[in-house]
Amino acid sequence: MRLRLVPEETSFDFFKRAKLWLGISALMMVVGFASFLLQGLNFGIDFRGGTTIRTEAVEAVDVGAYRDALATHGLGDVSITEVFDPAFEEDQHVAMIRIQAQDEGEAISGELIENVAHSLGNATGSDLVAVFEGDVESAGILADALSPIGGKNSLDAEMVFEFPAGSAFDLREKIKSIATQNAAISKVGFEYSNFKIVSVESVGPKVSGELIQTAVIAVVLAIAAVLVYIWLRFEWQFALGAVAALVHDVVLTIGVFSELQIKFDLAIIAALLTIVGYSLNDTVVVFDRVRENLRRYKKKDLAEVLNISINETLSRTMMTSVTTLLALISLYVLGGDVIRGFVFAMIWGVIVGTYSSVFVASTILLKLGVKRDWSKQANTTGNQFGNIDA
Repeated sequence: MRLRLVPEETSFDFFKRAKLWLGISALMMVVGFASFLLQGLNFGIDFRGGTTIRTEAVEAVDVGAYRDALATHGLGDVSITEVFDPAFEEDQHVAMIRIQAQDEGEAISGELIENVAHSLGNATGSDLVAVFEGDVESAGILADALSPIGGKNSLDAEMVFEFPAGSAFDLREKIKSIATQNAAISKVGFEYSNFKIVSVESVGPKVSGELIQTAVIAVVLAIAAVLVYIWLRFEWQFALGAVAALVHDVVLTIGVFSELQIKFDLAIIAALLTIVGYSLNDTVVVFDRVRENLRRYKKKDLAEVLNISINETLSRTMMTSVTTLLALISLYVLGGDVIRGFVFAMIWGVIVGTYSSVFVASTILLKLGVKRDWSKQANTTGNQFGNIDA
C-alpha cells in the first residue's frame, strides 16, 4: 500500500480566496519588516565581532562543563563546539570557543584569556604549572617561597612548579608577586597539565561590517540570478512571480528571527540561500506544469489552468515538503545547539517556501497574465533558452 498525504486527484480552487492569501502574506511581511526596523536582529559573533579560541585537552571535551566554567566571567554570547578530525591523536580533544566582543573592543584582553584558560584548566582537572625564566640558581629560593602555597618543584625542570588542580584565581597573583620580588626571575608564565589554548583569533567590528555587506550582496545576487534564469526559461511574468515568492520567503525568515530575537549568524545566511534554492525548486516544478497545461488547454482561462497545474503537482509538493520537514525536525531535536539556529531557519523556510510556491508565485502570475499560445515564438521570449527542459 502506497502512502499518500493527499489524494492522487484533487480539485482544490486555490484562487477562490486569492486576495485573502495575498493579504495575509503582505501583513506578515509588513510585521516582519517593521520588527527588523524597530528592534533589529540579534547578530551573532560573526557580525558583531569577537574572539575565537581553539583549545586542546587530554580528556574528552565536556561542553556543559566548559560552559559552566566560563559562565562565571559574564562573557555574554559564548559558543562552544567540539572539533572532530580523523587525523587527531586519541588523547587530542579539540574545542572551538567563540566569545562575543567585550565592550565593543577589537579583541578580548590578555588578562581575560588567562582567566578563561584558568577556568577551563580547572574544568578539565588540570594541575596549574608555573614556568619561570631567569637565573637557575634562584630555583631553591623559589621553592622555599612557593612551597607554603602548595607549589612543588617539577621533576623535569628546576624552574617549573606544579600546583594542585582546582586552584583559585588569586593563586596566580601570589605566584607573580613572588616572582617580582626575586630579581633573578625575568618572566613567569602559566600552563595546565591536561589542557592548553592553541590559538586565539579576533574579528573586529570593521570585519564584521564587511561580512554583513557581503551577506546582503550574496542574497540579492542569488535572487537576481533567479530572476534572469526564470525569465530566460519561461517569460518575464513567471520571473516576477518567482522572485516575489523568494522575497516573501526571505523577508518572513528575517522577520521571524527579528521577532523572536534568535541569534543571526553566518549559518543563517547559508540557510537563507538554501531556502531560496528550495523554494525556487518547488516554484519551477509548478511553473513547468503550468507551461505544459497552457499548451494542452488552450480554451480554458488562466485561473483554471493554474488550478489544474497546482492540483496535479500537489501530491509531489506535499511529499517533498513533509519528508524534508521530518529530517529537519529530527536534526532540530537531536542535532545540538550548534546547528539549531540553522535548522530552525530551514524548517521555517520549507513551510513558507511551500506556501509561497502555491499561493504567492501562482497568484502573481495570475494577476500579470501570460502568453497562451506556446506553439508560436513570442517577441518577449525569443531566445534559445526558452525551451530548456526541467
